[in-house]
Amino acid sequence: MTDTAFRVCIVHLDRDKGEIISFGDKNVHIGGSGLAAALYEKFGLPEEPWSHPDQPLIFAIGCLTGYFPLMSKVVCGFKSPHHDQYSESHAGGRLALAMRFAGYDAIVVRGQATVPVAVHVASKQIETADANYLWGANALTTGRVMRRAFPGASGHRSIIRIGPAGETLSAYACINVDTYRHFGRMGAGSVMGVKKVKAIVVSGDGDQDLPGTDSKAYAKLFKRVYKDMTATEMMSKYHDLGTPGNVTPLNELKSLPIRNLKQTTDPEVEKISGEAFAKDLLIRNTACAGCPVGCIHVGLLREQFQEEHRFQIRQVAYDYELIFGLGSMIGVMDASGCLALMDEVEKEGLDAMSTGVALAWATEAYEKSLLTKEQVEYDLAFGNVAAYKEAIWSLGHAKNEFYADLAKGVKHAAAKYGGEDFACVLGQEMAGYVGETFYASQSLSFRHSHLDTGAYGYDQKEHAKDPEKAVKYLVDDERERVLLTSLVSCLFARGVYKKELLAECLEAVGLSELAGNMDQAADAMQRLRWKVRLSTGYEPEKTTVPKRCMEVETWAGKMNPGYMNAVRQGYIKAIRELGKEEPKPAPESDS
Repeated sequence: MTDTAFRVCIVHLDRDKGEIISFGDKNVHIGGSGLAAALYEKFGLPEEPWSHPDQPLIFAIGCLTGYFPLMSKVVCGFKSPHHDQYSESHAGGRLALAMRFAGYDAIVVRGQATVPVAVHVASKQIETADANYLWGANALTTGRVMRRAFPGASGHRSIIRIGPAGETLSAYACINVDTYRHFGRMGAGSVMGVKKVKAIVVSGDGDQDLPGTDSKAYAKLFKRVYKDMTATEMMSKYHDLGTPGNVTPLNELKSLPIRNLKQTTDPEVEKISGEAFAKDLLIRNTACAGCPVGCIHVGLLREQFQEEHRFQIRQVAYDYELIFGLGSMIGVMDASGCLALMDEVEKEGLDAMSTGVALAWATEAYEKSLLTKEQVEYDLAFGNVAAYKEAIWSLGHAKNEFYADLAKGVKHAAAKYGGEDFACVLGQEMAGYVGETFYASQSLSFRHSHLDTGAYGYDQKEHAKDPEKAVKYLVDDERERVLLTSLVSCLFARGVYKKELLAECLEAVGLSELAGNMDQAADAMQRLRWKVRLSTGYEPEKTTVPKRCMEVETWAGKMNPGYMNAVRQGYIKAIRELGKEEPKPAPESDS
């Protein structure tokens, strides 16, 4: 191992063994997003389907993980069941610090187990255990069992697992991380499922020395960063109402998707606002390991058993994306009802946003008689919590032909049953925002996520419809985010982790070369990600924006299709340029 090489743990499921390798260079690949793309470039099979047993499932942290506050995320890289191309998902929880204390910059899972297994990775131990008895169990039950099966490393142990949706290979099965966090988007859970891995337990049971040579300077810098994260108003908003605080302003701006985007505002939304959740349901805040902010809001769900006088009480995490997907998008204007649906989604191991958009499309298709009662089985109607709970179970278990089709993605289901005009898919099922720049970004961006760029805010701040300016913003903003998701920082901290501070942090951990080369490294990793994505078959020209998205009207007026199409065409050109192969040097002449 060199001082700047990554230490990578490879788990060979087909051989039931582990391998530790030295890989890459922190000054080049940084970690996280960049490291995951580089590992896929080495171990991935771009021309084979996502379900090929030898496709790698990659978990990567960065060179600042665990050393500074909010450097607490993990990037999961994989070939996605949603579109059969390379993608990423990001998650917090305890996993990043568990990997750091176990001594690994990345964990790569290869091959396929013969029977369902749980994988245990520790600093001096890599093993698999039979988990056949858990196949079919929900994600929350699996977590409880794993805690007993692999005790120890208290506080430094992370348990990631899948629910039934990952076993039935849903296109939007998630990986549950330590109960309240998720690799949610693009179907990472099914990559675990196809490998027959029910859970992965990472025990951070190793020693971790302070970085660099001057521990006093490091401690002083850490204290300053900690203060910026906790004593400024910039971060307090994430602890107080958190992202649920977006519900009311977006509703007032006529920019909140409601009832499958038939509406963008409704007075009833106040019942599912961040304020309503905080007043009636919030019981505590919690945080990812290494984060002093505490943005995870946990609500109390109290449900009565049918025809009995007994109640079941559970703690369920909520945020804006979940309130949008399992609240406004399906017309559920009751905070407790939203929480109940969030709980069902957690058990099945489904992505909340994709599930909500799928149910919203199915509800409208059922209203329009494109679907029959025999197919949907329940009285799907906007606001019908009881029917949606049953439908979520059916979706996770792929109960019949219709739910199996819907589990392949809304676009797939709409192509078969009709209703493509109101199938709200932007690369994957849409996030909870509206606007031309946002539509262009999510439909085309690297992981089809609202977090790939800040386009959802750009539409609210920039009123001039300038396609060139918008495309430049999308490309530049993505590059800045790639730097943070390679280090790997929570994106909530992007207001604190400016370039100057990041350079100081890198110097403190002995990475002076990277500190002086951040922009070039971020540019290289942005290009590498696109190169890998395009190598797996991505054709941005074939992406679309559904008709329903362009029919809405916000506070800024009607959508402008000419502007949106110009942004999309400019962004497509930029993506092609970013991902093109670098020219190889000509061979030297013998003369």
